[in-house]
Amino acid sequence: MTPIRVRVLEAAIDLLATGGLRALTHVRIDERADLPKGSTSNYFRTRAALLIGVSEWIVEQELRPVRVAFSPRSPAELIDAMCTLLEVTTHENRDLTTARLVLFMEANHNAELREALSRGRAALGEGIVSALAEMGARDPQAATEAIAACFEGLLLHRIARHDSTDPRPIFETVVMGALA
Repeated sequence: MTPIRVRVLEAAIDLLATGGLRALTHVRIDERADLPKGSTSNYFRTRAALLIGVSEWIVEQELRPVRVAFSPRSPAELIDAMCTLLEVTTHENRDLTTARLVLFMEANHNAELREALSRGRAALGEGIVSALAEMGARDPQAATEAIAACFEGLLLHRIARHDSTDPRPIFETVVMGALA
């Protein structure tokens, strides 16, 4: 990926995280990335292409830490990994997560974006399904959906409400229930 395209995508994430969907325009991205006018349009001709490009970039950035985190061999390791991942996604990667949540809301009105985000979620869930299967979950797919829903809810509360509730007891309850 070219350094200019990376600058465009990083500027787009920054705009989404700080100003919401309305702040995301080709001109503002060029300005934020300190690029000549029209640079963003060279990579993403339309707003739709820009939204898809940003959502795919977010998934690409999030997959690395998730793949590392979700190779647990026990429920305790899974719970530890979930706690760590929640911290990373809501602190170090807060802007990335905020941008993703902004795109989630837009996906309600945009089928193409909804599909791109769904592909990303499926890719993120693959590692959890296999880990839960190895740990003996009766229905690893359903268990993954329950765990993902719990994680996403806590993530939303941390981003939107600045909630600092300790997630460990919640994750313990969901993981142990998924493996019961």
